[in-house]
Amino acid sequence: MEQSPAETPVHVHHHAVQFYGNDCSLYKTVAGFLSEGLIAEEPALIIATQGHCLGILRALSDRLIDVDKARSRGDLLVLDAQDTLKLFMSDGVPDSSAFESQVGSVIDQLLRGRHRRTIVRAYGEMVDVLWKQGLEDAAIRLEILWNTLAARYGFALLCGYSMGNFYKQAQQFEEVCKQHTHVMDPDTNVVPFVPKRPAV
Repeated sequence: MEQSPAETPVHVHHHAVQFYGNDCSLYKTVAGFLSEGLIAEEPALIIATQGHCLGILRALSDRLIDVDKARSRGDLLVLDAQDTLKLFMSDGVPDSSAFESQVGSVIDQLLRGRHRRTIVRAYGEMVDVLWKQGLEDAAIRLEILWNTLAARYGFALLCGYSMGNFYKQAQQFEEVCKQHTHVMDPDTNVVPFVPKRPAV
């Protein structure tokens, strides 16, 4: 049966990338992006390395976000990038079915019980982890899988890449940019714009 317009979910495809030169700048940008959503009652997801998770959480606290309360209420979910990669990587390549199942279930968890037009704001650096391991093709593949997942869910994704990854790699830098709807200059600390869903 065909869904009526009122029943059909509205998808917001917002996939930004932040190329950062230092961690402090990254923390400010990510915290600005996520806190703006949390204040608007949009759930947030962080998939980052342990050190970056701690830095981002501190930056959120600096923005007067009650991190413990947000996590206990299920408004903020924090996952380790390495552990999450293990759930869907196979022989150095992201498995599309496993990715959709594992990461899709996380998005489902954050959206459960919320208005169908709720946007999840997510920050991820699994791609950066893969790039630093020399798995550039796998990182690009993962970006594509994120875009495919966006066709099913309403979420806004911000990816982080260290600028050190792209020394003398102009072609690969351009390929990464092509996978994103917004490309942010290094260390600008500008919060990526996220379009609002139209009112029902």
